[in-house]
Amino acid sequence: MDQESKLIAIIDDDEAMQDSLRDLMEAAGLAARCFGSAEEFLQSDLYGKAACLIVDIRMPKMSGLELQARLKEEESNVPIIFITAHGDARMRIQAMRRGAVEFLAKPFDHRLLLRRVRAALEM
Repeated sequence: MDQESKLIAIIDDDEAMQDSLRDLMEAAGLAARCFGSAEEFLQSDLYGKAACLIVDIRMPKMSGLELQARLKEEESNVPIIFITAHGDARMRIQAMRRGAVEFLAKPFDHRLLLRRVRAALEM
C-alpha cells in the first residue's frame, strides 16, 4: 500500500481535537489530514482517496451521520470511525448498522482508536 492509500482523514470542527488526533496518528507512523467540516472534506482532493475516516458526530451544517449517509449513497466503502461527546445509543446503532467500524465516546482510549484505525486499514 502506498502512503496516499493509507491516509487518514480526520473530520472534526474542534481544532484542538484535530491537532490531537493528527499528532496521535503521526506518532503511530500514520499520515493524517484534518478537515473542519464534512463539506470541507467533500470538496477536498482527499475525497474518495482516504483509507479511513475519523469523524465527529456533531458538526455544523452536515453531521457525521449525514456524511456517512451521503458516502453510502455514493457507494463508498471507506471505513468510518465515529467519535463524539454527545452520542447516544440510537446514534450508535444507526452508525453501526450503516457500517461504521467503531463509535467512540469522548474522552476515549487512544490505544483503542489506534487499534481500530489499523484494523480499518487492513479491510
